[in-house]
Amino acid sequence: MKLGFVVNDVSTEQACYTTIRLARNAIRRGHEVALIGLGDFIYEPCGAVHAIASKPRLNNYANDAALVEDIQSDLANSQQIALESLDVLLLRSDPAEEVNTRPWAPTSGLLFAQLAALSGVIVLSDPVHLTDAQNKTYFQHFPEQVRPEACITRHPQRIKKFIEEHGDCAVIKPLQGSGGQGVFVVRPDDKPNLNQMIDAVTRDGYALVQEYLPRAADGDLRLFLLNGRPLQVDGQYACIRRFNENGDARSNLSAGGSFELAEPDDEALCLAEIVGPKLIEDGMYLAGLDIVGDKLLEINVDSPGGLNEIEDLTGVDFSGHILADLERKLRLSKQYNGRLSNASLAAL
Repeated sequence: MKLGFVVNDVSTEQACYTTIRLARNAIRRGHEVALIGLGDFIYEPCGAVHAIASKPRLNNYANDAALVEDIQSDLANSQQIALESLDVLLLRSDPAEEVNTRPWAPTSGLLFAQLAALSGVIVLSDPVHLTDAQNKTYFQHFPEQVRPEACITRHPQRIKKFIEEHGDCAVIKPLQGSGGQGVFVVRPDDKPNLNQMIDAVTRDGYALVQEYLPRAADGDLRLFLLNGRPLQVDGQYACIRRFNENGDARSNLSAGGSFELAEPDDEALCLAEIVGPKLIEDGMYLAGLDIVGDKLLEINVDSPGGLNEIEDLTGVDFSGHILADLERKLRLSKQYNGRLSNASLAAL
């Protein structure tokens, strides 16, 4: 299988990233791997879509750090490839990393990915629907019972009114972004700083204001879904509890949070069952649900992380399971001779 990974920038990839773990295990399974940055696409005069790709030079790597060292070294194998030569293209970039410096990058990457899908490449998640899911308005398309009450606005007075209506407690975050960046938890004694919080979030766009969930103080669950269903291998769920011991309200690992292995409870599994059909319909291949009790905090459909931490804790080869699923999709695509749409195949 010829497998491409679209990342923000090959030069900024890190050994702790789920993408690197997937790429290393794909190489170990004998697949040909290429990593492509959001700024590396080329639309040729003939109508073909190419990219400058980094191709690992070895057939096996001792660990994730060794793969990163190879693709970022001065001797890295960089070459121009045609996207239509790939079997599968995995979209693994994080739009939150581009908001301030390269706001054009995520949209451009998705447009090139759509062209790749038209040429017959299996693109995951489906790039048409992923375009709609690039900000948190996508979250509002899921059933109301799984969402905290929320308001989306840029008007400071409306934000303040929402906070007052919820006992002077709420969470303010940018509508565009993830990873715990620009997230403020507002409590009654934060009123003197409220204007600054609102300004910090709204200066770059809309704010999403959500009711505060008291159980979030104990952290949240990150539960992986594959093809719209909880990712489970040999009875072990791909799930961790994320928390912060230093008083920071953010439990994201990228924001300094800690983690421990967790088993999803009935509330979490019920919630996953409710959101699954929408993810399947939209061709969202690999998603990370951030759960507090019976509510969703966020759905990460771009580049959910934490899978390598779960593998290291459990010894379970979740990435191998994902790669086997990609191999299955490729077989199905060939058996149906292209008659299955990309969106259908993405979460099949």
